Amino acid sequence: MLKDIIEVIPQDNYQLYLKFEDGQKGIINVNELIEFTGVFEPLKDLDYFRTVKVNSEWGTIHWNNGADLDPDVLYSMVTGKSIPKYREIDEYEKSCS
Repeated sequence: MLKDIIEVIPQDNYQLYLKFEDGQKGIINVNELIEFTGVFEPLKDLDYFRTVKVNSEWGTIHWNNGADLDPDVLYSMVTGKSIPKYREIDEYEKSCS
């Protein structure tokens, strides 16, 4: 997919409004996507959660503590399109022979 996120606006209850470079937009519920442990633990604090920013270099969103989310997963959630599957390594090697 590789669609970059170009805008993020925090909403209530761990939700984020996302807009992608191709114009797709929608709201995702981060609470349904992650567990608030490890690098995501600080996001439990809604004030910290709201500090989310777009990282244009990576094409995704992130927080200052290093937490980020895969833009392909987020795009899939917003659009309902499935994430393309990658070939198995042995299938790839067979096709190269």
